[in-house]
Amino acid sequence: MTAATTELTGLTALVTGGTAGIGLACARLLAGAGAAVIVTGRDRRRGELAVERIPGSRFIAADLSDSSSVAALVEQAGDVDILINNAASFPGAVTVEQDLATFETTFDTNVRGTYFLTAGLVPGMLQRRRGSIVNVTSMVASKGVGGASTYGASKAAVESLTRSWAAEFGPHGVRVNSVAPGPTRTEGVEAQWGDTNAELCRALPLGRTADPEEIAQAVLFLASPRASFITGSTLHADGGGTAV
Repeated sequence: MTAATTELTGLTALVTGGTAGIGLACARLLAGAGAAVIVTGRDRRRGELAVERIPGSRFIAADLSDSSSVAALVEQAGDVDILINNAASFPGAVTVEQDLATFETTFDTNVRGTYFLTAGLVPGMLQRRRGSIVNVTSMVASKGVGGASTYGASKAAVESLTRSWAAEFGPHGVRVNSVAPGPTRTEGVEAQWGDTNAELCRALPLGRTADPEEIAQAVLFLASPRASFITGSTLHADGGGTAV
């Protein structure tokens, strides 16, 4: 058995938004590397289907936009060694048409939910003096894209949190990094962004959308001991999008 299949043995990983797309791909790879995986999401049926395909995993229903649900998730999860903050709301609207309810849901999910889930789970990591947190952000956190102001601002906030948390938690052996995907081929993104996603991918140097597993491979690397001296960084898995 190769090191890549056992490097996370004995560790517990929690993946938010893990029932589909990038989150599901992350859960599969983490489990394949030996981790005991907790999958979270709002849809219980999708969660149950997901864990049926991931050996040794379990599902906890959670809505990151709901503070009480976040607190319950912290309680139910127990000790977590690897936290993948992937769950997100990703609305597309030009600024003058952005409604308040969607704006608030996006920040409640992407920023507040991520913040307080991390705050709830990291004390155990700090006490054990080990842990890895990977925040899944977006190319639009650092690249201006029309119609992505709300989503981009929320993900820019998470990249700022990545740096702050790296500074706070690093002295206790806990690493914090981000992966910033470019256009990725998932059902959720296609439903929300459609033609815009296709236009973005055509403008990339690689000229295509990513497969969710390509993003998950970047997440796995940062979560693993292979990235043991990397913290406070953002890995741009965007097909060259931030290079042009």
